[in-house]
Amino acid sequence: MSQLKPLASKGKGSIGVILPDTVTSARYTEFDAPYLAKALSTAGLSSSQYSVLNAQGSDSTQFTDAQEDITKGATVLVVDPLDAGTGAKVESYAKQHGVAVIDYDRLTLGGSRSYYVSFNNVQVGTLIGQGLEACVTAWNVKSPHVLVMKGAPTDNNATLFAQGYDAVLASKFASGGGWMSVGQAAGTWDPPTAETEFQQQYTAHKDINSVLVPNDENAAPIIHYLQSLSVKPKTFPVTGQDATLVGLQNILAGYQCGTAYKPIYLEAQAAAALAMYLRAGEKPPTTLANGSTTDPQTKTVVPSVLLTPEWVTPSNMASTVIKDDFVTAKQLCAGSYASDCSANSITP
Repeated sequence: MSQLKPLASKGKGSIGVILPDTVTSARYTEFDAPYLAKALSTAGLSSSQYSVLNAQGSDSTQFTDAQEDITKGATVLVVDPLDAGTGAKVESYAKQHGVAVIDYDRLTLGGSRSYYVSFNNVQVGTLIGQGLEACVTAWNVKSPHVLVMKGAPTDNNATLFAQGYDAVLASKFASGGGWMSVGQAAGTWDPPTAETEFQQQYTAHKDINSVLVPNDENAAPIIHYLQSLSVKPKTFPVTGQDATLVGLQNILAGYQCGTAYKPIYLEAQAAAALAMYLRAGEKPPTTLANGSTTDPQTKTVVPSVLLTPEWVTPSNMASTVIKDDFVTAKQLCAGSYASDCSANSITP
């Protein structure tokens, strides 16, 4: 990022970053916000030349934040939209005021952004599906009857995740090997709602013995509920995403199969780099925006940075999340998890 400092003096105005909430994932406050601030600072911007805000789950706040950033002189916005409608509204307003927008993490369907930065989200879903498949085998679950849960239907990422894991599971359900899809959940990123959905389906379908959950935050209360029913470790596969501390600890304890880890620092750096080029009025190099994504609503091809996710289990925690300082071994191995760390050769 320090190599981008010459762009700082060329650029005009500020860069406004607007993150969506603090509920769907702890990542936005724990990682995205500080990573983005550090990247922009390292690239040569002063604290008055950028801002990182969080809409706290409010559509109106996200739009108001965008208006205020532009009023204060922002020439580039980096926006992780709460939903497509809000994102499109922000981007329309920005376009009217000559402000470039970068979609961050989620693509705004029907939007008018200049660039998109995220992970390969179909691959994220594929990893989750493959992780469940591997876990069923490793935990010796006979005739897996799987409840497939989804993220919020308003989130395009949730749609992409589902494309990935549905493709994996479709082959298993069609294989005649005892795999069966059981129950149906509406989809949400709200953990209490996810727990309620699971409880309702588990009560109605007592044969459910595995659940595909698309993120750690939703998985955590489901695992807690299963523990309250005295479900033993490594008997009831549960998946996740985002490599949260509680998710990683649930993996170590044998209550979660694994998690799709996304090195957020790389995503933040890519978004910050694109923003620096746009602020300076220069076209980003193709080595940076080396991919593309098609907006399914407008059929517009959006220049993109699509990063690679990783599936994390106890065997590679040390070489992924700990190596990247996403979590520390000391955090991971606190309290009752010390013995789990020791069993998996993770040393605080």
